[in-house]
Amino acid sequence: MRNPLLAGAAVVILTAALAACGSSHDGNDPEAAAAPRPAASGPSVAGPTAAAPTDDAKSGASEASGASEASGASGASGASGASGSDAAPAPDATGPKVPTDELTPATGTFTKKEKEYLTDRVPKGMDPAAVLQTGQETCDKLDFLVKADRRIAVGSIVTGEVPDAAPAVAHLCTGHQDLVDEAALGYADGTHTGEELRPGVYRSVSPTPACTWRTEGAGGKVLDQGSSASGQPVRITLPAAARTFTSTGCYAWLPEGDKS
Repeated sequence: MRNPLLAGAAVVILTAALAACGSSHDGNDPEAAAAPRPAASGPSVAGPTAAAPTDDAKSGASEASGASEASGASGASGASGASGSDAAPAPDATGPKVPTDELTPATGTFTKKEKEYLTDRVPKGMDPAAVLQTGQETCDKLDFLVKADRRIAVGSIVTGEVPDAAPAVAHLCTGHQDLVDEAALGYADGTHTGEELRPGVYRSVSPTPACTWRTEGAGGKVLDQGSSASGQPVRITLPAAARTFTSTGCYAWLPEGDKS
């Protein structure tokens, strides 16, 4: 059985190394080879944290921290590594966007799919190539994660550790659409209620030794609850009568069996 703590540390180490090397994704469209590839580096992917890491996990986390510092990548929160008064202010993501017909790189051209991805996503004053780079790096991270552990790849979308995966996959790396579709049926740690709940069997992804869950029905009646100190994946059934599902320290839950 895979040790989830070491798996989480491996995700941190290798994705930090990926960020240090820069984006190398060429997309699934042969036209993508003609697109410019800015050197900007996106945020690294953080793996699930453990309440009581083993010595090997601590060592892996230390190496990952060094790799992250070397690359200057930001953490899962998306915070910039730049500091000081000379750091350039980020454009307002909620402000006016660059019109589609003005989306042109400094050199070369954007492919049709790249321009579709950039439409309504580039704030005025920002280089569209930098925004495209973010999407390409999202695809790079999914490329790596799915090879290392497919369930971790899906879990990283569920938890938002690989942010904005849906638009990047829809236009830049369509081969990963199955990951996005499955992630849409999963649950991250937190409280989920009402229409969010879908009856079925779910398995946790890389839970910590402090993984706990609780399912409540009408009137707050407890239908199921439990915990796992083993750090091993747990399987639960979410009944049709569930009205609230709460998870802590379990990272993410993915459906098993029929995912329709």
